[in-house]
Amino acid sequence: MEIKFKIWLEKDGHALFGEGRDRLLKAIDECHGLYGAAKQLKMSYRAAWGKIKLTEERIGKRVVEVGEDKKMRLTEDARKLLAEFEKLEKDVDAFIEARRSLFTELKDPPPEGGEKK
Repeated sequence: MEIKFKIWLEKDGHALFGEGRDRLLKAIDECHGLYGAAKQLKMSYRAAWGKIKLTEERIGKRVVEVGEDKKMRLTEDARKLLAEFEKLEKDVDAFIEARRSLFTELKDPPPEGGEKK
């Protein structure tokens, strides 16, 4: 038996940040650009750019900037967001792991049409 979870941040019913945007920002940081990040994540440049712009609009802060060398970089706000999101995921994972034994003691349900032997 496994316990699964997904975490994302919402405001007024709109997603602000989650696993997908987390991966996109990390890919931008690794590739130093949106084109390489989009290619790495197998998404279109336009879709990636749309996610970045929507994220910036919803959180009210820039998450990427282009330097004089024309390379895209994460802003300090984006780095803080990534760090806090990672910490939140680790905290929730630790919470679940601490309670996993409560669920592993449950027996599998009997097969359909009969009692478990």
